[in-house]
Amino acid sequence: MPTTVSGDTWNYPSNGSADNQSKSTEEYAGFSKYVDPNAEMTALSTNTVPDFFHNQANNIQASVWGRIRNINDAIKGINEGSLDQEVKDFYLGQAYFFRAWCYYQMVKWYGGVPIIKTVEEPLETSHYHRASAKECIDFMVEDLNKSAELLADFKPSGNNWGRISAGTALALKGRVLLLWASPLFNRANEKQRWTDAYNTMKADLQTINSLGYGLYQTSNNVNGSDFAAMFSQSGFNPEALFVTLFNTIQSGDTQKNNPWERSIRPKNTSGSGLNPSAMLVDLFPMSDGHRPTTSTTYTKLPFSGIPYEANYPFMNRDPRFYRTFAFPGVKWAFDGNAKGADEKNPDYANGHNYVLQNYCWYETDEDRDNVQKSGYFADNLQSNGKGMYVRKRSDDLDVNPTPLYSGWAASSNQSGFLYSGAPYIELRYAEVLLNLAEVCVGSGHNAEAIDYLKQIRQRAGYAAGAEGLNDINLADEATCMSAVLYERMIELAYEGKRFDDMRRWLLFDGGANFSEVEGCPATWQLTGWDQNTCKWLGFTPFNGQRRENMEFRLCDGLGNGDMAKDSILQCFMKFYANLIKVNDAPDEYPDAFEEGGYGNMPADVNYLTDFVSMDLTKPIETEQENLKKFYSQYFVRKMKKGDSYDSNQIPETMHYFAKYYFLGLTQGALNTDTGLEQTIGWQDSNNGNANGTFDPLK
Repeated sequence: MPTTVSGDTWNYPSNGSADNQSKSTEEYAGFSKYVDPNAEMTALSTNTVPDFFHNQANNIQASVWGRIRNINDAIKGINEGSLDQEVKDFYLGQAYFFRAWCYYQMVKWYGGVPIIKTVEEPLETSHYHRASAKECIDFMVEDLNKSAELLADFKPSGNNWGRISAGTALALKGRVLLLWASPLFNRANEKQRWTDAYNTMKADLQTINSLGYGLYQTSNNVNGSDFAAMFSQSGFNPEALFVTLFNTIQSGDTQKNNPWERSIRPKNTSGSGLNPSAMLVDLFPMSDGHRPTTSTTYTKLPFSGIPYEANYPFMNRDPRFYRTFAFPGVKWAFDGNAKGADEKNPDYANGHNYVLQNYCWYETDEDRDNVQKSGYFADNLQSNGKGMYVRKRSDDLDVNPTPLYSGWAASSNQSGFLYSGAPYIELRYAEVLLNLAEVCVGSGHNAEAIDYLKQIRQRAGYAAGAEGLNDINLADEATCMSAVLYERMIELAYEGKRFDDMRRWLLFDGGANFSEVEGCPATWQLTGWDQNTCKWLGFTPFNGQRRENMEFRLCDGLGNGDMAKDSILQCFMKFYANLIKVNDAPDEYPDAFEEGGYGNMPADVNYLTDFVSMDLTKPIETEQENLKKFYSQYFVRKMKKGDSYDSNQIPETMHYFAKYYFLGLTQGALNTDTGLEQTIGWQDSNNGNANGTFDPLK
């Protein structure tokens, strides 16, 4: 389980936090090192490319190849040991899976890497050459087939829940085969790769199903509550094929807490909050399943028949929208008293009635109209508010009445969602269906692909037959593939999958810029997909675009003007004076304003009868209409700067250099083994910094 950091780590995949990978997608604004137009990465010591290949040579536990050596050592020891064969098979099945997992994490970045199956001594004289990408793909598939065979009788339930099963191995194999068939490796769109993947993954799905895996569904799916609830299941979860388990132990060697809940919750609940970009908020489907009328990408997919109202982004959206984002006025319940961290935080009946009030106001009209200025947010969020919040994978009290976190103590250094035992799902059943849907399209089974998308949308909360997929042009491969990729973007948002999808499909430039890579062979040029995946899909290339943020400020005349920075309470009171129709004179305000600090009125005070919130346990149609009416009276959507501006305050746009599709080895890795070949397009420090010669496509 990766921590919520901004950089890249060799041993963990992205988990959907605002790291370098997710900040290179629609999910977050702010240039990461992959899309910064002003800082091209190198393999040397200046703006160095991330190291997913080597890491620390002098620490076997902190080394990529040290981990592989330990796995090889385990395989050798188990085979030569005296354990019963059944026990051997179980442990070998785990080991072969994790060796393939280590290789998958490298091959997706580098193409071919050395294949090492034995326990090698770390000698200075040892040298290894990079195998071809195809050899690495075959090696991973071989290991995963072994794992599935050895674990065929293993049931992932009870005390075995969380361990690798045959279903886990087959699900990862599907990812590997999809990677090999995708444009990143398959520039000519060789149909045999898609067909082979389809035949294998279709057969493997039967085994995965037989082990009890499937979409997490209950008989009481309200406004996408099943989609939310699957992430807070403490026991066997049919959705979770590859899962890391956590606990709420507060100290010691066995402490293993999930940091996600406290990273996404707002500051006034003792969290920190993650701010989604307006780009993804605006791209989510409407409630009829079609893309918004303002969308300028995925152009082969039909527009919604429901007009998109950007000032009210919560109106008539895909059910997953409400479980992926939080916005002003939405209820987001929890169990605990945030006043332990700050007395000015709202109480909301110990969090059970918590409503996010992340609207803001400004000191001056000039600041209000400046996209680079930040406002002051209600409910003691102050300068820590976000215009929108990531809500995905939250342990919502209205969805899970027995939350998996603890740690709500009454002291400032020990309050909040500190000790969460919520599992982290790296590979879930919906992705298995999406992977299969993608190879269905690539191999000519378009109708079957759309059927898988319908299953996913029905679990999300769409009624059968109303999923917005019946008018997809099944005769057009590009349209069907676009539908699959659009669905992946929505279903897997903030799960760390989008950047890999964008790389697989060359969505930063459509594959148009490989000629800019020094030493690029002719075989790198795209010959399939009409020579440009973006044009073929109807997807607007990411290069040259910006991602902005948004916030909801008070309407003109409500809190703007000569309010000083230290007069947040006065501003807040002035705003509520308009709601409850009382005088602006301070002595006319109820005492509870003073008692509650910057927070909302206590629940038992009826001064706020005009204030509206959205409760997702109630019918969404009425809830959203009431909230829209409230917004129309008091809030205005403001564009907030997302990506960078240059020194002249000119907005800059993203640029993903074509050589990044396959990363180069760092100078540290090359120095450790002088026999390694550097990737084409990157400097080789073992050869006078000349261009690399290793071709990841061979």
